[in-house]
Amino acid sequence: MAVDSAAAAEEVVQYMVEDGIATVTMHRPEYHNAQNSQMTYALDAAFRRAAADDEVKVIVLRGAGKHFSAGHDIGTPGRDINQSFERTSLWYDHVNKPGGEFLYAREQEVYLGMCRRWRELPKPTIAMVHGACVAGGLMLAWVCDLIVASEDAFFSDPVVRMGIPGVEYFAHPYELHPRIAKEFLFLGDRMNAQRAYQMGMVNRVVPRDFLEEETYCVARRIAQMPRLGLTLTKQAINHVEDLQGKRSAMDAAFAWHHFAHAHNELTSGDKLGGYDARSMAASQREQHGATPKKDDAA
Repeated sequence: MAVDSAAAAEEVVQYMVEDGIATVTMHRPEYHNAQNSQMTYALDAAFRRAAADDEVKVIVLRGAGKHFSAGHDIGTPGRDINQSFERTSLWYDHVNKPGGEFLYAREQEVYLGMCRRWRELPKPTIAMVHGACVAGGLMLAWVCDLIVASEDAFFSDPVVRMGIPGVEYFAHPYELHPRIAKEFLFLGDRMNAQRAYQMGMVNRVVPRDFLEEETYCVARRIAQMPRLGLTLTKQAINHVEDLQGKRSAMDAAFAWHHFAHAHNELTSGDKLGGYDARSMAASQREQHGATPKKDDAA
């Protein structure tokens, strides 16, 4: 499949459309698609583009390179947490704001706000997951309607090590049984694709060599359905989740998340409790053996 433009190879997100399927590709393979703000805003623009295109019936989200996404960028040379970007919501710019206001305003915009909007995108979305899907990577997969994973995929949210109760888009007890969600967070262990399938978090698990084929087979079948029928079905099921408390629970967890950031800063001088990309990756290696060499993310 041809890339949308000649410059796309240099972009952090690539976009193309073929046969009614929009493909949105995270493209920071050298950092395992760690999500800096540049990537997050580029993802938002790509999803908006797909939503506005009447030729697009379904959207596939994937990652270039060895992994789907190693999470939020907490240490690559492209980390841009202190940069301003054109806002996509009514939240004001976080740059130069004091204390807890800095992260609270930023993450209302780029994490909680964007993820909620992507979840409500009125077209079906499929996450094509291979390799690592860690912390912020979970948020990207969880906002999608379906997840097709390769046998080598693994899922984890290790941020309790930072004293933080899970990532900002706190969908854990809706993606997993609450008792399994507690285990997932308390231990910070990796969940392999097969167990994620058994828990109902993943729709299909296939060998790595067949991941693309299986994902696009599902996408093509969905693309044959009437657009409005797909939209209404998605709205109906999302509404049921919200009636079960997903949105209000997420608001509460987001507040606790930011209390943890503030507590970390007061007690250690660091919002992440003293963890950077290298130390977080090292803690994962100690528990699980070899991990990606550039897990500059969480």
